[in-house]
Amino acid sequence: MATPRFTREEALRFHMEPTPGKWEVNATVPMTSQRDLSLAYSPGVAVPCEDIAANPELAYDYTNKGNLVAVISNGTAVLGLGNLGALGSKPVMEGKAVLFKRFADVNSIDIELDTEDPDAFCAAVKLMGPTFGGINLEDIKAPECFIIEQRLKEEMDIPVFHDDQHGTAVICAAGLINALHLSGKKIEDCKIVLNGAGAAGIACIELLKRMGARHDNCIVCDTKGVIWQGRTEGMNQWKSAHAIVTEARTLEEAMKDADVFLGVSVRGAVTQDMVKGMAENPVIFAMANPDPEITPEDAHEVRPDAIVATGRSDYPNQVNNVLGFPYLFRGALDIHARAINDEMKIACAEALAALAREDVPDEVAMAYGRKLAFGRDYIIPAPFDPRLIHRIPPAVARAGMDTGVARRPIVDMDGYEQRLRERMDPTASILQSINARAKQAQARMIFAEGDDPRVLRAAVAYVRAGLGQAVVVGREADVKEKLATAGLAEAHREIEIVNAAISPHMEVYKEQLYARMQRRGFDARDIHRLATRDRHVFAALMLARGDGDAMITGATRKSAHVLELINHVFDIRPEDGAVGVTAILHKGRIVLIADTLVHEWPDEEDLATIATQAAAVARDLGLEPRVAFVSFSTFGYPKSERAEKMHRAPLVLDRRGVDFEYEGEMAVDVALNRDAMANYPFQRLTGPANILVVPARHSASISVKLMQEMAGATVIGPILSGVDKPIQICSTVSTVGDILNMARLAACKVK
Repeated sequence: MATPRFTREEALRFHMEPTPGKWEVNATVPMTSQRDLSLAYSPGVAVPCEDIAANPELAYDYTNKGNLVAVISNGTAVLGLGNLGALGSKPVMEGKAVLFKRFADVNSIDIELDTEDPDAFCAAVKLMGPTFGGINLEDIKAPECFIIEQRLKEEMDIPVFHDDQHGTAVICAAGLINALHLSGKKIEDCKIVLNGAGAAGIACIELLKRMGARHDNCIVCDTKGVIWQGRTEGMNQWKSAHAIVTEARTLEEAMKDADVFLGVSVRGAVTQDMVKGMAENPVIFAMANPDPEITPEDAHEVRPDAIVATGRSDYPNQVNNVLGFPYLFRGALDIHARAINDEMKIACAEALAALAREDVPDEVAMAYGRKLAFGRDYIIPAPFDPRLIHRIPPAVARAGMDTGVARRPIVDMDGYEQRLRERMDPTASILQSINARAKQAQARMIFAEGDDPRVLRAAVAYVRAGLGQAVVVGREADVKEKLATAGLAEAHREIEIVNAAISPHMEVYKEQLYARMQRRGFDARDIHRLATRDRHVFAALMLARGDGDAMITGATRKSAHVLELINHVFDIRPEDGAVGVTAILHKGRIVLIADTLVHEWPDEEDLATIATQAAAVARDLGLEPRVAFVSFSTFGYPKSERAEKMHRAPLVLDRRGVDFEYEGEMAVDVALNRDAMANYPFQRLTGPANILVVPARHSASISVKLMQEMAGATVIGPILSGVDKPIQICSTVSTVGDILNMARLAACKVK
């Protein structure tokens, strides 16, 4: 996967829109009546306050403490940018907070402390202890980070974890377990060389020693060379702990016959000659960011037997902290842990390593656009593997219970794993899968409405995301002006602008359209006007001729009108099998509603076809389809002639012998609610429906727009299915992100 490209303006806009920052606070209890307010605050709140005062452990039951982590920094070592200060670190800390939520459903608040004094920092954090279930320290420079973490661990009774140190160490350890497994080596026999004696490097080597690496076999290097016993220059107590008796004085000398190289230093620190001198089947973890100590290409050129990992996503074996810290805290919080100890970190590393050795699910391979299997290029699990949430935290929790740091041990571990499965948002992995497949397709995407700034920004974003080529239909001067107004003055060089009025292919397009429409009341002048003056028709002609792979339109005109125009070139009518399916993403659930675009008033045969096409869309998104034919009635009551076709549609599917679950007719609250479904033990769905087939297009439109406006649901679609070419029609209220999502969907259909 290529690293996404973006401009300064795009990065700033991302952090500004739709509201400044990256997270907000929402109430989890009703706040609609005076009674609600009385329970939430005074006088009702007095009851849990008194109970917690008498028994502090009850804070985990009556407050959010048990699922709340503070991400705390003073901004003295922000990414690779140096000391930006507390306020300068806030965007990074906000980003860490949303990663906690995205990957492990851990609530998190970023806190930036405006001090470089370790004493003041520790005092502030300690005073906030009652609020949180854990503390994640971030972007604090060495050696202060060591001092701060050690003091807070000693003085607080909740987990304190410096991710820059231990997050890297855990993932490094997981990868090394598997690399040595493939190399046929044991950690206690390996000569290990570390370059970079900062926070991450020291944590890596300390954890590996806890896992069996021998002190005398580990050589640590810094900018002044090998840390040898007796060296005084540039030393501190943390480096001195890893000094050994050795004749080596330089990194090159240290790497002679080394089995393992760990780098958390700088680009280019390792040469090909150094790699040549390593032992058989060397393991090279070049983790400097953004550029590694040596690239995998350069390492493999001289040592094809090397197993190489980096910190980058565009190479195999990425050492990515997001595989560790969310799940470490998830497991620790769930046992109300007093600390995250070495045993818990090792359990996390071993669980990650074991997961990488297992067969990789198809949906993970689909998300990454390639086959993934344990081997030299896959020793660390992929960050979007959905199994991480229910495999890693239980291992961490067990280790915490075994070592006595759990306040409340988990009794039913099977039940715990099931609850972990249920708490994750499936929509994120679905969107990741779509993005990866689109990136693999590298489609030449036609954006029909180059007169709209949203479309232009989406086209530029499509290119910069590495998804493929963008072809914009519009006048060059107009496109350049609108891009400049949007702060993308030079972006016109990245896209292709096609003007219908001067297209060299116009005569071919018109011949193609005339041959199709001449017996439908269109003469040559009508064809000329359609092809040269309407961008939707012109873009469709480009697609039909093969001058693009897929097409996006609809942002500037109502979908029904756009559909009518495109139908001059393609067959997108009910009788042609076309269907519009809209995906609703809300609070961790995804439900497809059909038909939202093509069928005005379908009969039972049409409804059965809609269900079949919607099931295909669901499977394309990675969902196992469960279709409900919905109405205001449930299984015949109340009786209504308008509900009758919803009753007959499942009978049509019975006759057709389809291979997905379906049921109906049923009310929406029954179709989507497992408890309500239990009142009808004869119904055939194995779980809540994820596809709702509705009686008519107007009810579909009302349902979608109501969810969007009242509930704040994310809407993707309508996804046009059953058409010869990949065409997606946006809504007129689409944002840039919506248009880009539709382009990704269109690209997924390009073979």
